[in-house]
Amino acid sequence: MMRQAQIRAVGAMSGTSLDGVDAAVVVTDGVTISEFGARAYRPYSEVESVVLHAALGQWQDADLSEAADVVHRAHIDVLTGLDADLVGFHGQTLAHDPRGRGTHQLGDGAVLAEALGRPVVWDFRSADVALGGEGAPLAPFFHWACAQWIGAKEPLCFLNLGGVGNLTWVDPRAAKPETPGALLAFDTGPANAPLNDLMRRRRGQPYDADGALARQGLVEDGALELFLGEPYFRRMPPKSLDRDDFSLMLDLVHELSDADAAATMTAMAASSVMVGMEHCPKPPARLLVTGGGRKNPVMMDMLRAGLDCPVEPVEAAGLDGDMLEAQAFAYLAVRVRRGLPTSAPGTTGVAAPVGGGQVSRPDAMPAEQETGRRAGKN
Repeated sequence: MMRQAQIRAVGAMSGTSLDGVDAAVVVTDGVTISEFGARAYRPYSEVESVVLHAALGQWQDADLSEAADVVHRAHIDVLTGLDADLVGFHGQTLAHDPRGRGTHQLGDGAVLAEALGRPVVWDFRSADVALGGEGAPLAPFFHWACAQWIGAKEPLCFLNLGGVGNLTWVDPRAAKPETPGALLAFDTGPANAPLNDLMRRRRGQPYDADGALARQGLVEDGALELFLGEPYFRRMPPKSLDRDDFSLMLDLVHELSDADAAATMTAMAASSVMVGMEHCPKPPARLLVTGGGRKNPVMMDMLRAGLDCPVEPVEAAGLDGDMLEAQAFAYLAVRVRRGLPTSAPGTTGVAAPVGGGQVSRPDAMPAEQETGRRAGKN
């Protein structure tokens, strides 16, 4: 096979934690990673965060102009100073109901393309959902490339602890990420989002820094048992969640002290991962953790105590846990540009490997916007 030229792409990710926008450069041909480049972060202001929180749960038929302005402005700010030929723009997820109304990522790639003067790949999830997939998680193909990058020789797992937790089991011996058996991925359950909501409501703080509050509390076993009794945990993967699907967590800890509530919700997030690990086709050699949850030592200690494999932040493998999601959308943008699939039956439950996404060019009229190949076996 002729080697494809490398493309310098930048990905931007605003996760369900609603703290800000990550942006990171990756040089890739859409299969292997050649280089990790510059990175940047643009936090949301308190006012912007309030606007975005108010928009959560809204669909495309709502008036979201103020929230869209926040999303566009923040992304343009963070992307302007990064050198790349192609942009991967995930947008801000407001609602996710793949078996119902679909999925909604706020943001228009054409707006960014005009502002940045570069082609922008966006709307990554819609095609997968339209063809029967969950539309999430989408980082697993990039996790396969990361496993190649670090030279993994046996199956391993990547765990992203963002607003929602998601797990990817990777067999690095597979020739392609879409090869049957190469990947299994799914959302494990809530992670930081409900815990952050608790901290905002009770303490006026954005999150439990270093797990300090949870460390002072005791886990309420009854609340944890009720949480793990939810039918979602008995469903076979692939499966995915909306940010607020487990808002009941706040109800379960309503009568607990702040410290006990934080400890219990941290245990809920860790326990959902432990249950999810039972779905792995083979035990992984290691679990590499990315996202904000890896910085919570209480959550990491709970995972280490409950799992049989080594649990490490992705930095232990030479990767960047703050930017892995942004890097993923840089990588996926190149795959969309090349007509390669971005999801597969093992990652989203879609019937066959599918490549979604639109490509907006700065000098194109809307009718001329390029659309990535929707499906195909490569």
